[in-house]
Parts: sequence; structure tokens; C-alpha cells
Amino acid sequence: MTDMPTLVRRLDHLMVPLLRRWGVTFLRVSLAVVFVWFGALKILGVSPVVDLVASTVYWVDPAWFVPTLGGVELLIGLGLALNRGLRLVLAVLFLQLAGTFLVFFILPEVAFQEGNPFKLTVEGEFVVKNLVLLAAATVVGAGVTTEAASGRPIFSSSSRTP
Repeated sequence: MTDMPTLVRRLDHLMVPLLRRWGVTFLRVSLAVVFVWFGALKILGVSPVVDLVASTVYWVDPAWFVPTLGGVELLIGLGLALNRGLRLVLAVLFLQLAGTFLVFFILPEVAFQEGNPFKLTVEGEFVVKNLVLLAAATVVGAGVTTEAASGRPIFSSSSRTP
């Protein structure tokens, strides 16, 4: 009978190369799905965050701003999905996501329960989860090199580390 440490090593031997090969691609495509989906909802005027966006950026007319923001999100998603122009796409993604944190400063009463920053509302949780999107984009961005254009895997087991 195989002992547990041996079984774990065998599983690692099988899974780790797959995770290295496909993990970043999975992150990139997942980000693409989120941005295309959320962007399309804004363009179609059916996003559940229209009022939140309108209240947060109150100095701009939401009639044009929300669909424009949706268009930007859609373009971010398409760039990620097509794996094209990632430097620019990720820069815009970071700016867009950074903008979501304005809610904490402009509408703290919407983001926090009873003014307590440790007690998030649904809207606050929605914004905080953007930290995960930023982290995922950071991992995707770490692979954007001239090697990326060659089609070779960036994070393979044979990749050199600095």
C-alpha cells in the first residue's frame, strides 16, 4: 500500500506542471470573462451597480459615463481574452479597479456598516473583492515580456527565475 507522503508527491508530480502551464492562462481568461460580463451589463443598462457608480462619480452624467465605463471594461476583457496589448490592457484595468475604491472615500456610509471599516456592507464587499482581481492581474502582468509574443509558456517548469 502506498503511504500518504508518496501519494502526495505523485500527485504533485502530475499536477504542478499542469498548474504551472495553465494557471496564468486560466487567470487571464477568468479576468476576461468578468470584465466582458460586467462591461456588457453596464452597456445594456442592467448592471446592479449603476446607482453605486452614479453616486460615487456624482460629478459626471451617468447616462454616458456608465455605458462608457462598460465599454472600457468590455475592451479590457477582450484584450485579456485575445491576449493582445496586455501592457496597455492591464494598465487600464488597474486604473479602472483603483477607481472602484473611491466608494470607500466618497460614500463610506454605503461601504461600511455603522461607519465601521471592519463591517462591510454588500457594496463594500463587492469593492473589496477587487483586491483579488488586482492580484490576478498582477500575476498575469508578471508574464508580459517579449517571451510572451513568442507563444512559449512564460511560467513553465523550465522558466528561468531571476
